Amino acid sequence: MSENNLESQDHVARAVKQKLESLRNAGISHIPKAKKAGRGERGEGRGERPAKDDCSLLAVPRSNPPSPNSPLPAPASREEALAEVAKCVAACTRCPVLVANRTQTVFGVGNPHAKLVFIGEAPGADEDRKGEPFVGRAGQLLNDIITKGMKLRREDVYIMNILRCRPPDNRTPLPLEAANCREYLDAQLAIIQPQYLCCLGACAAQNLLGVETLIGKLRGRMLDFNGMRVLCTYHPSYLLRNPPAKRLVWDDIQVLMAEMGLK
Repeated sequence: MSENNLESQDHVARAVKQKLESLRNAGISHIPKAKKAGRGERGEGRGERPAKDDCSLLAVPRSNPPSPNSPLPAPASREEALAEVAKCVAACTRCPVLVANRTQTVFGVGNPHAKLVFIGEAPGADEDRKGEPFVGRAGQLLNDIITKGMKLRREDVYIMNILRCRPPDNRTPLPLEAANCREYLDAQLAIIQPQYLCCLGACAAQNLLGVETLIGKLRGRMLDFNGMRVLCTYHPSYLLRNPPAKRLVWDDIQVLMAEMGLK
């Protein structure tokens, strides 16, 4: 990933975060629809700016209720806010190659009030078919980590990916695709307000944090990201190919559990 692409992703992340925070502080729950991007403003290649479409509605719950005389509606619940963003995702056409390849978008699943969010790379064939992240063999392994290892339920956490569409042949997401989808990822995190994030694999870790550091150097310790504590570890699909790495992931998960106060 080039330095220019990293700067582009950092810029997108900072801009979205600042926009969401300013809107919430101002008591605004919706962003007006943006004008549809003109021809030549979209692309799938590297180094191009993120595409815009005519669906930029990002519902964000307000921390304070409106005054009695306020014309604004009552603040949305987290469930309602996530549903609004999910509608926007389902209509998204920012990445033509992904749109042509997908059966449906894969938004996210779990507890809107979760303290812990797992972030993976992108949907696979099973996820594309069902519309839910981590439902294939890698998903079963993640379930084991959550239920058998952490003694939690899948319903206690929230699970999503860097991308909400399946890339062709399950290839790694392109930088522009991740940048196009970053607005939705940041909106989900702003709504859920988790305390902890667990990045599964290099793609998730590098795109979230905006770094090129190898996953082997990121894992095993807690990192800070926008007020959230982040643990990076290997992706469950990597464990299916390299079973001995399960020991390393369990070591990482125990670091996370200690940070969360879990036995």
